Amino acid sequence: MAATNIPQYHELMWPVLTALRELGGSATVREIYDRVVENEHFSEDQQAESTKDGRMSEIEYRLHWARTHLKGIGAIENSSRGVWSLTDKGRTITLDQMRTDTKAYRDEVQRRARQKQALNSAAVETGDEEPETWKNQLIDRLLLIPPDGFERLAQRLLREAGFVNVTVLGKSGDGGIDGVGVYRLSLVSFPVYFQCKRYKGTVTAGAVRDFRGAMAGRGEKGLLITTGSFTKDAQNEASRDGAPPVELIDGDRLCDLLRDYRLGVDVRERVDLEIALDSSFFDEYGSTDATSPTSA
Repeated sequence: MAATNIPQYHELMWPVLTALRELGGSATVREIYDRVVENEHFSEDQQAESTKDGRMSEIEYRLHWARTHLKGIGAIENSSRGVWSLTDKGRTITLDQMRTDTKAYRDEVQRRARQKQALNSAAVETGDEEPETWKNQLIDRLLLIPPDGFERLAQRLLREAGFVNVTVLGKSGDGGIDGVGVYRLSLVSFPVYFQCKRYKGTVTAGAVRDFRGAMAGRGEKGLLITTGSFTKDAQNEASRDGAPPVELIDGDRLCDLLRDYRLGVDVRERVDLEIALDSSFFDEYGSTDATSPTSA
């Protein structure tokens, strides 16, 4: 499905405001995405449409710019923990007022852009480029790791998270299962099977079903890790009643986990938090070129 069938970012500003109002005035990026997808009845094909660079879905990209413009007009704000919330203005603003304020905001952005280098003006005016962040850099680096290296990185991450006896099955893996680890919770422990998708783009419900099918007869706990994102249908499938649950870790959460466990991410405590990529950390997991297959 062509990306043109997905509403433009300015058409998603009101749905974002509506989602925040329905969610009690605050929400994470994922909660906003889920509610907008539900309210706007986006199909799985629309959810699966990815940006040209494959870092995220087209819907996520346009919701990013919708939030940016809503923040620009003072309707929403975000905390350092990534939680977005309504301002007093955002709680009461009407659709017509939002459109008026958005036009004024864009005019001001354009005025400022004309005062900067002409090379950057188009990107600022149209929002065609996503600001570079440490997470973008990290995902780019992860995509250079070959499939077996990405599996070993997942193994390291699970060990840091408290799993024991974590084994990468490698080529002996069956049906898409890349490894297994044992998770201990108080007095009990249970095996958790995992699959890694070093993936540019979105993971659909079919991939979740295939992974669950591979687990059949082995265990009832699964973990699906990707550098990309999951469609709403994939999330619903992962938690479907009556089926073994599959925990999902998308690229954004994966970045957070690598940061939390200081795996290749250097966090410097200053007046404000500075996060930097330690690219050399990933060298031990190998490297490949950007033209290699995009999934592990």
